[in-house]
Amino acid sequence: MHKERLQILVTMEQRRTLEAEAARRGASIGALVREAIDVRFDTVDRERRRAAFEELKRIGERNRGLSLGIDELEALIEASHTEEIMRGFPEPLH
Repeated sequence: MHKERLQILVTMEQRRTLEAEAARRGASIGALVREAIDVRFDTVDRERRRAAFEELKRIGERNRGLSLGIDELEALIEASHTEEIMRGFPEPLH
């Protein structure tokens, strides 16, 4: 549950980028911003990630024999998130 309100100023281009990506994903701009913060500052709980990994591994093994190690899966997730975020944020975040 979100408890803190935050207001930020963005450029018109950043706003258009966020709106387009939110529409493409069927998500809110707020959800995209929260995701970008989580990816950039690694705020996602490692235990939640590990539990998600274990569930994905069970599904994969059941359906396709997927067998990735936790480090491999985390690298794939990180690369995917970074790629998605960087498409929406052409300049590096500081």
